[in-house]
Amino acid sequence: MSIGSFVFMLHSHLPFYRKAGMWPFGEENLYECMAETYIPLLNAIGELYDEGIKSKLTIGITPILAEQLNDEYLQDGFVKYLNSRIEAVSEDLNRYPNDSVAHSQHLKFLAKYYFDWYTNIKDSFVNKYNKDLIAAFKHFQEIGCIEITTSAATHCFSPLLATESSLNAQFKVGSDTTKRLFGKAAKGAWLPECAYRPGYNALDSKGGQYYRPPIEVSMANNSIEYFFTESHVIEGGVSVGNRRVIGAYGNIEYIPLPPRPSTGMTTYEAYWLPEAQVAVMGRNDRAGFQVWSAADGYPGDGCYREFHKKDENSGMNYWRITSPSTDLGDKMLYDPVFAMTRIGENSDHYVALIHDLLNDYKQTTGKNGLLMVAFDTELFGHWWFEGVEFIKQFLKKLTKVEGIDMMTADEYLQKNPPTAAISLPESSWGQGGHFWVWQNHQTEWMWPIIHSAEKRMQSLAAKYQKVPTDNKVLHRALNQLARELLLVQSSDWPFLITTWQARDYAVERFRKHQENFEGLAGMIENNSIDEEYLVSLESVDNPFSVIDYRSFLPIDEGKYPQQQAELQPLYS
Repeated sequence: MSIGSFVFMLHSHLPFYRKAGMWPFGEENLYECMAETYIPLLNAIGELYDEGIKSKLTIGITPILAEQLNDEYLQDGFVKYLNSRIEAVSEDLNRYPNDSVAHSQHLKFLAKYYFDWYTNIKDSFVNKYNKDLIAAFKHFQEIGCIEITTSAATHCFSPLLATESSLNAQFKVGSDTTKRLFGKAAKGAWLPECAYRPGYNALDSKGGQYYRPPIEVSMANNSIEYFFTESHVIEGGVSVGNRRVIGAYGNIEYIPLPPRPSTGMTTYEAYWLPEAQVAVMGRNDRAGFQVWSAADGYPGDGCYREFHKKDENSGMNYWRITSPSTDLGDKMLYDPVFAMTRIGENSDHYVALIHDLLNDYKQTTGKNGLLMVAFDTELFGHWWFEGVEFIKQFLKKLTKVEGIDMMTADEYLQKNPPTAAISLPESSWGQGGHFWVWQNHQTEWMWPIIHSAEKRMQSLAAKYQKVPTDNKVLHRALNQLARELLLVQSSDWPFLITTWQARDYAVERFRKHQENFEGLAGMIENNSIDEEYLVSLESVDNPFSVIDYRSFLPIDEGKYPQQQAELQPLYS
């Protein structure tokens, strides 16, 4: 007898790193995630399929990340990165065993382990996937193993954008990019930072009021049918603070919101939103906590690999967590065999937890429930080295449990369309459940710059709605202007500033895209485009190759943004 449905959502996102530094922030972060997360995940999906199991994962890949995975320059850079890792660990193989170094035999074993591991990752990338991870994800979607969802183009903080045209452009460029790269329009989307705002009355340019519709209206106008949110947004009660405790997220001052009254609603079902035919799913707090919490969840177990301590010569992670209170200098050496044993125990426990949560809901209500969990994909493999193996073992074991239907998000909604509507409050996953992480005394200087650029882009899109057919340089310049604005709007920059994770890097990146936007906008306005300068920007900031700047055309204040007709090419 069925007791409910299980949806496993993975949200994959990294900022635009192409030709913007290498280490400690830049391309190497992308390469680490490709090696430790994306390729192992693809391998796990394929291995499950070979055993007759469709993983049914819902995998969000933000458009800006997808463009980087699809970029030949970065693909070649990744091979160079893997070669450098293999060369570095080869030197460790020659260094050990060494009588002057404690436990050098075990270090030799670990060096061989990593040599084999990086060699296998390189073989997968070059030979199995032909350096094309996008094609691999696309293949697994086509054969029914996964569902791919989209997002705003550059992971903007949607509620704080000033114009409906920018909001529309972020989702339009995002949706179009996902369809172009994966061969199929995405029905679902990850709302960046889980940041939502309802509709509200705003002031127009003449001081009058007009109604700004809620976020989901722009999503619906770009054929997005559902998204995800936090549990407290659905259920009410106390907003949860910053719970992304895996990884170097830095310290965030806690500023809580007052408790909301309980809504009487639950994350065990999906809901319609009242102003657009868009559904929302809330993640199950208990099931999510068990995985992402370093203090109380699986990843903090002392037998798992320590992320922060690396060999001073090769950069290899030769140590284990040992305990959360153990200083880095006192960490014990890693044992991958011991770690895999613990993965077996943790995956058994998680299967039982999922079953018990759904069964308890069924016993209490008499209804089949939805249990949806959502995590950053990079948690698995990159931050929690053993995490991809955990996913693989968990899914394999869950298929043997009677009564639980493993589904992608769209499959669930097709079989279980919502029967109730919900009004969501202003919210995010961030500290206190509100916008403070992205809009505070450290980042408030950024938003007037973003808003000014939005309005300038909107004005130029309207002015040059019809470009003369012989002025292709102007056309290219306007499209590059749109790219630079999208990159300015990335939510990563204020996030990294607030957390101090990469403060200087984030300020530099924001200022550079601002400078690019303003320089190019001035050239367009003065009818004096420097083509050499334009080429230099196109050679670095190159995502969204088929972008159309007219996505930023103004949307009349006071009117719902209507479904835009398909834009006709400017040139025949």
